[in-house]
Amino acid sequence: MLGKMPPFDLRDLQENLSTQLRPWQRSFQFWVRAVDIYTGYKVFQVRASFEKDKHKQEAMWERQHELAADKIYAMCADLGGFFLKVAQIIGKPDLAPAAWVRRLVTLCDHAPATPIDVVQLVLERELGRNPGEMFEKFDIDPLGSASIAQVHLARLKGDKSDVVVKVQHPGVQELMMTDIRNLQAFALYMQKTDIKFDLYSVMKEMEKQIGYEFDFMREAHAMERIRRFLLEHNKRSPVLVPRVVRNLVTRRVLVMEYIDGIPIMNLGEEIAKRGINPHGKVAAAAKQNILSSLTQAYGQMILKSGFFHADPHPGNILICKGSQVALLDYGQVKDLPDKLRLGYANMVLAIANRDPVRVSESYRELGIDTLSNCQNEQQELLRLAETMFDTKLPPGVVMLQPFSEESSIKKIAVKAFPEELFSVLRTVHLLRGLSVGLGINYSCADQWRPFAEEALIAAGRLKGTDFKPRSRSRRRSLMKRLFWRG
Repeated sequence: MLGKMPPFDLRDLQENLSTQLRPWQRSFQFWVRAVDIYTGYKVFQVRASFEKDKHKQEAMWERQHELAADKIYAMCADLGGFFLKVAQIIGKPDLAPAAWVRRLVTLCDHAPATPIDVVQLVLERELGRNPGEMFEKFDIDPLGSASIAQVHLARLKGDKSDVVVKVQHPGVQELMMTDIRNLQAFALYMQKTDIKFDLYSVMKEMEKQIGYEFDFMREAHAMERIRRFLLEHNKRSPVLVPRVVRNLVTRRVLVMEYIDGIPIMNLGEEIAKRGINPHGKVAAAAKQNILSSLTQAYGQMILKSGFFHADPHPGNILICKGSQVALLDYGQVKDLPDKLRLGYANMVLAIANRDPVRVSESYRELGIDTLSNCQNEQQELLRLAETMFDTKLPPGVVMLQPFSEESSIKKIAVKAFPEELFSVLRTVHLLRGLSVGLGINYSCADQWRPFAEEALIAAGRLKGTDFKPRSRSRRRSLMKRLFWRG
């Protein structure tokens, strides 16, 4: 005999149907918008080719970039999720058209916030206690809301110091994975038609890295490991890393030390507010110290450890008292195998020495497969290495155009690019974007040379008699001099 049928609930059916259809709807929205932006540029290229006046052609391109920037902004803002990270990656002054940068830079950390009642439910479910039992105060309005989580300022009961509570948006993982799969398909099409670069492998690595970001226990471990490493290898850590509140960490909730500072994006505004000449020596020294601290930290992490913070976009960098730098958000970290770490150290030395033969050897060692029919192939390979793995811009250049017909990426096809190297590539490009924003043109390869030498000497690949290890004070002096080259 059949049991009694449960009552039919139309609302539950509608909600379930909406949940199932949401990834399909999201995919449809992406493809409609992406095709519109892409075809807009292809049609415009034909129109612009008929205009022979260079200045008029440049003005036409600027208008096209502004039109596309509005569409890209609308897509990223409306869809949110992973597209906010896409905006962070492409909206950099050294890479994207200026019109894109002006629009996309405002999207940083502006994801819709999860309602406070939902946040409280997540906290109670994850930590097993009512938030009121744990926190003396808990700010309802978040300090910021990004693509995966939002953060609230709070204070634990019986404590005098503030903490930051990071809470994951419910249901965000499935949507972001949908976004990545769509972008992988788009990347595959682009590399077969317009861009001679292994974009698909890059997107596969992004899928892996983003997947890690949903585990806050992994993030807490990474934060503690990097904090300990930087303290062990310096008299004073070049960057501040928040302490973790160990008994208040789960996969979806992370409680950590609050570090007071201003976002690096607001540095210019803060300098003006204090009445400091933005072009004077005081401002220049502060900017130099900020970039030097970040570069030192990343050089040590990547080349000496291989385990590094892989997301230095402006939203993750705070400027504290005395121009100290705080590095936040350890959801994206990378642990390079020694083979790639040492191969990259060799590439750093090749770029710093401007040695095209060594650059070619480094490509092979790293597993970067290139194809070229151009003249001066070795020089173009060096240029490509500088474009991918160095922060310095050529003399007179204020913005790289890697996809122009004269760029090395157009002249040399990158048929295969190791997925695990993408985090290094992205980190270097984010550092370059920061340097352009601060108005300092410098070479991270020059600054990382001492760390690369130390790594290769320790591995027995360079003789210590050929490269004398520098003391920390000599290294700092060298880094200061290198900042003002060119």
